[in-house]
Amino acid sequence: MTQKADNSFETLILIRLGEIALKGMNRGKFEGQLMRNIRNRLRSVGKFKITQSQSRIWAEPLEETVDIEAAMFAISNVFGLVSVSPVRSFAGDIQNIADQSIQYVGELLADGKKRSFKVESRRGNKRFPLNSPQISNEIGGALLTAYPDLLTVDVHNPDFTLYVEVRDNNYIYHTILKAHKGLPVGMGGRGMLLLSGGIDSPVAGYMMASRGMQIDAVYFHAFPFTSNQAKEKVIELARLLTQYTGSIRLHVVNFTDIQLKIRDDSPIDMITIVMRRIMMRIAEKIAQQRGCKALITGESLGQVASQTLEALVTTDQVVGCPVFRPLIGLDKDDTVQIARKIGTFETSILPYEDCCTVFVAKHPKTHPSLDHAVEAEGNLEIDELVRQGLENIEVIDL
Repeated sequence: MTQKADNSFETLILIRLGEIALKGMNRGKFEGQLMRNIRNRLRSVGKFKITQSQSRIWAEPLEETVDIEAAMFAISNVFGLVSVSPVRSFAGDIQNIADQSIQYVGELLADGKKRSFKVESRRGNKRFPLNSPQISNEIGGALLTAYPDLLTVDVHNPDFTLYVEVRDNNYIYHTILKAHKGLPVGMGGRGMLLLSGGIDSPVAGYMMASRGMQIDAVYFHAFPFTSNQAKEKVIELARLLTQYTGSIRLHVVNFTDIQLKIRDDSPIDMITIVMRRIMMRIAEKIAQQRGCKALITGESLGQVASQTLEALVTTDQVVGCPVFRPLIGLDKDDTVQIARKIGTFETSILPYEDCCTVFVAKHPKTHPSLDHAVEAEGNLEIDELVRQGLENIEVIDL
């Protein structure tokens, strides 16, 4: 980063590392992946120079027209970070810091409203002659002198906090945008998300992505029993997830004929279980083609009849890969809260049903055994149905 003297400054974005700061010998791999993810996420915003120093990452705009707020929002959705701040960077001594702080706060006070404030300082450069409390006292005093009618000190509940950091350069800022923490996507392998149009499965994908997993998705579409609006709804949910995952390959399986065959040739109280078992078989085959090591679902224990312990165990019997259910112990209200936070809730509640809700029995078997499932599938040519599903896939890269 270029140092500039006198009253000149440059605006940078300060990016604070999260959990990966605790990593040991392989920390460099996590940081490298995080840097790549940040660069990829900023491509749609503008040109930036990304550097790292003292356990922090800095994004320096290389174009004057860059939208800093848009850049901060994009960066804050990259997993592996604690928070993001736009900072004013400049060189010089305590007088320079005071002058820049007066100018900076003056911009905050341009509306003429009175505000309370405090100053928090950190001295990373131990050669700087003042320690952190002394820097705070000096800058706080300078601000009160400059704006005696607009500023008052409140160290407990201020309207704003001016943060001052003295490192290789001097930095001041007052905004801290919280990020989503977690681990960089790409460090946790690849998983296949069974994505429906409901509230739960997008949240499940988000949660696994937050642990560093790259997400692909599969959606089972049964037109005309489910409308094209339902399909577009799922595509939009996948697109919303790319804010956090970076990219998603969505596989849309034509499930109509398979679902009709299940309806006609399976006991009505076992339709949902049989359908889920065939979906899992198809999803596993697609996962293997994509190098995914696990399936991901949005199921929560006991939430509906097909999510009892027995039903989940019976469903899992047909696949050999792990099935991750990050929502398994969550209350529905907790899931809804996460969905609202990540921006998928309003899309999920649009009134377009998916294929899982079309042929649901009024009284499904809630505690099916493996024997029940095998018997229910007795009139079905399972391998042929799986093959049929794999031959009718639309691939959408988001």
